[in-house]
Amino acid sequence: MLNPSPRPLRVRAGQDSFFQAGEQGPLWRVVEGAVRLDCEDGSSRLPVQLALPGDLVGVEVLCDQPYQFTARAFTDCRLEPVTVASEAQRQALLRQALCQQQMRSHDMATLRTGSVLSRLASLLRLMGLPWQGAHMVNEDRADALRASLPALRELAQMVDAKSETVCRALAQLLPPRSRKSGPARINPLPAMAAPRMGMSWMPAAVAQGALA
Repeated sequence: MLNPSPRPLRVRAGQDSFFQAGEQGPLWRVVEGAVRLDCEDGSSRLPVQLALPGDLVGVEVLCDQPYQFTARAFTDCRLEPVTVASEAQRQALLRQALCQQQMRSHDMATLRTGSVLSRLASLLRLMGLPWQGAHMVNEDRADALRASLPALRELAQMVDAKSETVCRALAQLLPPRSRKSGPARINPLPAMAAPRMGMSWMPAAVAQGALA
């Protein structure tokens, strides 16, 4: 039977892969976030599946095979190892993996067909982000949504489009970013004012996001 790692994994988006194609390892379940499974050929990476909360990752090990794809965090994510304690449990997990494969294959088709705008909208919905169209999202909510997005090039790879096209599409899907970056502006003191005391600068909140 499988011998999974005893510890869950927490992986931040943008970090190196947490397992590589060809390696041996445990079966994982996504608890939070999204995991990108890639087929690698030299320096190129082709996303073949997006695993979402509840999904199994590394299902090949149920057939005593090494990982077929390389796994990376598409967003910050948490995974837990799945213990396979009996043949009945293995069979049940295989059935789940089959159903999961059908759903995620359909999802990938929606991310690779149609306009870039519709592909991105589908991706936002898959990721469970609070998106209902630009007219339904205020500036603060748009900033929070952008902060939760992967890097622009990751989004572009997932929907098979150029980064500049994705950037323009996001501008249509979301309201403009609120202007919160940079230090707070301080009015100059009058020329005849008393000597200036030491001042502390209060940087405004910086909206982190895929288009920062």
